[in-house]
Amino acid sequence: METKSSQGLSVKKSEDFSKWFSEIIEKSDIVDLRLDIKGFMVFCPWGATILERIFRLFSDELERKGHKQTFMPTVIPEENLKKESSHIAGFTPEVFWLKEINKEKLALRPTSETLYTPMFKLWVRSHRDIPLKLYQRGSVFRLDTKATRPLIRTREILWIEAHDAFATKAQAEAQVQEDIQITEEIMHKKLGIPFLPMKRPSWDKFAGAEYTIGSDVMMPDGKLIQQPSTHLMGQKFSKAFNATFKNEKGKEEFLWTTAYGPAMSRILASVIAMHGDDKGLVLPSSVSPVSIVIVPILRKENKELVIKEANKIKEKIQELGLKVELDISEKSPGEKFHIWELRGVPIRLEIGENELKAKELTLSLRTSDKKEKIKISELKKLHTIIDKYDQDLVKKADNSLKGKILDAKNKKEVLEILDKGCIARVNFCSTDEQGAKCAGIVEKEMNAEVRGTMANKKESASGNCLICGKKASEIIYIGRSY
Repeated sequence: METKSSQGLSVKKSEDFSKWFSEIIEKSDIVDLRLDIKGFMVFCPWGATILERIFRLFSDELERKGHKQTFMPTVIPEENLKKESSHIAGFTPEVFWLKEINKEKLALRPTSETLYTPMFKLWVRSHRDIPLKLYQRGSVFRLDTKATRPLIRTREILWIEAHDAFATKAQAEAQVQEDIQITEEIMHKKLGIPFLPMKRPSWDKFAGAEYTIGSDVMMPDGKLIQQPSTHLMGQKFSKAFNATFKNEKGKEEFLWTTAYGPAMSRILASVIAMHGDDKGLVLPSSVSPVSIVIVPILRKENKELVIKEANKIKEKIQELGLKVELDISEKSPGEKFHIWELRGVPIRLEIGENELKAKELTLSLRTSDKKEKIKISELKKLHTIIDKYDQDLVKKADNSLKGKILDAKNKKEVLEILDKGCIARVNFCSTDEQGAKCAGIVEKEMNAEVRGTMANKKESASGNCLICGKKASEIIYIGRSY
């Protein structure tokens, strides 16, 4: 597929992040927006392959943790959606309704609790059938009326959703913590995206859940984007669908359920935003379609020999289990360098007449302008080089978050912190419904949101709420988001 990147990026990331992001996702062949359907995207082969690798990372980890794959219908009967009243109230404005067929109204699924819970009722009969941990990969659809943005805010969301059933609340809450750990293992350790696990305030939890924990990631423009969220559904859905099991004493009890949803396209947006630079993408090796590209430096008189030796090197690298491509297109070496930099490939290897004579290759890392040599006999070192490259991406990303969370004592300080592209940490009256009014003031006067409390540590409030002046019961975090 021909790249659309002949002229490169026209704007620096630090000068206009929004325009930079819009350019990079098209010019690096992530998406093609020319079909022009609001909120829906065409993924190019390069972008689709990255997405597939992100899918695999999460599905492999879910299966390692005992989840089994399923596929559920793309449509949900209106009757199912109405079963849990707070759920339908939360989603009705965002639902795509299909044309009524034989008096049956169907919705494109916005999420799948009302599909999985009826199946839990059928599949779980006794305590011997649980825990039941399931997941699916696919699309959900939300009729978002706000301004859409490719990858970040869309109407079709490519994601994985896991739905689990347990005998007790303690087991369900342990699953919520496991979900956060899966996010840590994949999104942070593999993809180099640090996040803040935030327990959402009651007015911002998932519709129908007892509580929600969202993973907030800071983008380079200081705005937050919610990444995988996990929800303790409790027994609300199981009671709505009469999904019970017989405990060890033969007594009927309602199931305790959880849900977890990593959105692949949003995660890809964070990978692009976190690591990309003014030359293009910078991809972690775990999701790059190609880890190593070999660029032969050719002249008419040595072309056949250099390509022959380059193919041998490619085979040796493949035997090491690494993803490698040999670029023998008719483009000039400079054009090839530019294209593979734009696409974010971690390592470039050059081979020409000089390299053949020295029995070595010229190696360039995507994250460095320096070139180094590697002996053809020592290609095993590529594993170590790639591992360090990935570790450096994580370290750099972690450093980008340092100093971005600042304490504020009044509204003026909050505004100053937000305007600097940071997160404000403040004393607040409550994250229960009585705090909703103060949160509304934050939204109206500061164009920001109360993101919640830290889910991985207990922080003690002191003093008074900086909005209403009442005694503070929580330390909360305020940020701006997409």
